[in-house]
Amino acid sequence: MAAGAEPTPPAEEPVVRDVDLYATKSGTIPTYKWRQAPKGLATRRQLRDMGLSPGRGRYVVAQIECRGGKRVGYLYRIDLAVPKRVPTLAQEAALDKAMARRQTCPKCLRRYHRCLPLKKLGSCLECFDGTPADPRDYTAAASEWLTAA
Repeated sequence: MAAGAEPTPPAEEPVVRDVDLYATKSGTIPTYKWRQAPKGLATRRQLRDMGLSPGRGRYVVAQIECRGGKRVGYLYRIDLAVPKRVPTLAQEAALDKAMARRQTCPKCLRRYHRCLPLKKLGSCLECFDGTPADPRDYTAAASEWLTAA
């Protein structure tokens, strides 16, 4: 028998092998150019837009080159994707509380629609240096409904 050769099984045993349809001979995952991936594969963001996620234990089956090969995006099989988990009300409340702390100015108590640079400035720009804020960028100060207060 040659070195590295598999022994042949007896004739009555069926040969079962794990075959990855997307694997290459070199053992690496296939790489596709931008917009040339086959149907049935999607990135995490595309799966999320479809209301799906790769699921536990699902591995990358291919990658796609972006920006002239400088970046890659990993591709997952759509047929193996599972529905996204829906957060509970308690999880949503906890996330809102955390975001309220990052979006609320501690001086004027306005909650902005974006995170504030609290580590650097300690407040919103209007409180820090007087730069006027657009009234559409925040909600009025109402400490009774803010979860961060």
